[in-house]
Amino acid sequence: MNTDDITKLRQETGAGVMECRQAFLDARGDYEKAKKFLAQSAGAIAKKKAERATNSGLIAGYVHNGKIGVLVEIACESDFVARNPKFKEMVHNIAMQIASMNPKNVEELLGQDFIIDETQKVKDFINNQVLQIKENIKIKRFVRYELGEE
Repeated sequence: MNTDDITKLRQETGAGVMECRQAFLDARGDYEKAKKFLAQSAGAIAKKKAERATNSGLIAGYVHNGKIGVLVEIACESDFVARNPKFKEMVHNIAMQIASMNPKNVEELLGQDFIIDETQKVKDFINNQVLQIKENIKIKRFVRYELGEE
């Protein structure tokens, strides 16, 4: 384990420096194992934060080629996070996911392969955001319209 490894892992996962360092220590220097430890850690942290109230957030829209439109509501704990560019980017990415994959409900959405990184599910992506942002995040609801559908 060296600082380049930690930097690379941090860039890939968005986890903090100390979390990446600890993952490397737990994985005895194995990069792939460290990545898996961080993924497990993200799930555990998200589970712990899941009970915390989400009274802020964003409602965002996305229109694809003037033919498909999505409105999505994603909640977080504070207005500070809701204004954060990283949170706004996450909401945009989820809206694109909905436009692209047409899930029927939030549960189906969370189980889909994430279009930006098909090695993870949408649920894993959200858990990683919780790890980075340090707040509970919930996809509350969404609606998707497609031109010509009735």
